[in-house]
Amino acid sequence: MSSSERFGYEWDKYSSLSEYKKNYRDQFLNWTFPLREEFYKGKKVLDAGCGMGRNAYWPLLWRASSLTAFDKDERSVTRAKENLKEFAHAKTEIRDIYDLPWRDEFDFAFSIGVIHHLKDPKRALTEIKKALRPGGEVLLWVYGSAGFEGILRILNPVRRYFTSKLPLPLLHALTYCVSIPFYYIFLKIFRPKKAYFRELSQFSFSHVHSIIFDQLLPDVANYYTEAEARNLLSEFEGVTVTVPPNKNGWIVRGKKA
Repeated sequence: MSSSERFGYEWDKYSSLSEYKKNYRDQFLNWTFPLREEFYKGKKVLDAGCGMGRNAYWPLLWRASSLTAFDKDERSVTRAKENLKEFAHAKTEIRDIYDLPWRDEFDFAFSIGVIHHLKDPKRALTEIKKALRPGGEVLLWVYGSAGFEGILRILNPVRRYFTSKLPLPLLHALTYCVSIPFYYIFLKIFRPKKAYFRELSQFSFSHVHSIIFDQLLPDVANYYTEAEARNLLSEFEGVTVTVPPNKNGWIVRGKKA
């Protein structure tokens, strides 16, 4: 089973936008920092790897002229259509990120939490670049390795050799063995000081459980240094790498010449 199919299971199961709406808004602003609502007004936007539409919702709400969201799994796209149905200027499509049909079309493209799960991220970014108009901008949020080295020494082999191979209903059930002590002991009793963990402590248990489940799903999960994150956009100009407010991952931006 491919990663897109495994994530399709997740987004079919955790498809509610309203349940975590404030969290999703705050997360989107964190992942796209320092962009604010006014940035999207009048722009033609592409969401590359939309899941169930939780990130596409906000540019649409903030008056993007149009937004096209795509994913490879039919379940994800079905859920995205449901969550974005209030917006007449939204399109949701089943697409392969390695084979996109658009040329010189979008003002702004974002891909949040997708590129680090790809076996060939540069190929995907070449396709996104083709979809942007000259002068158009791409923004990525990707996993960062800084500050999480100890966790990754355990998580990476467990995910690669064990959890990514489990049947999804079984993995979802087993995730409670991690999420319960993580939430109720680590977050609520020990109250870690790291900004990302402080953020998680404000979420509901079910939301944190879904995040841990998300971490255990895929067979590919790359965690980048700052230099590696910058190199993802080697085909773009004016590349910047920013640490988001919650100090988790990298925000990478660049423009098409």
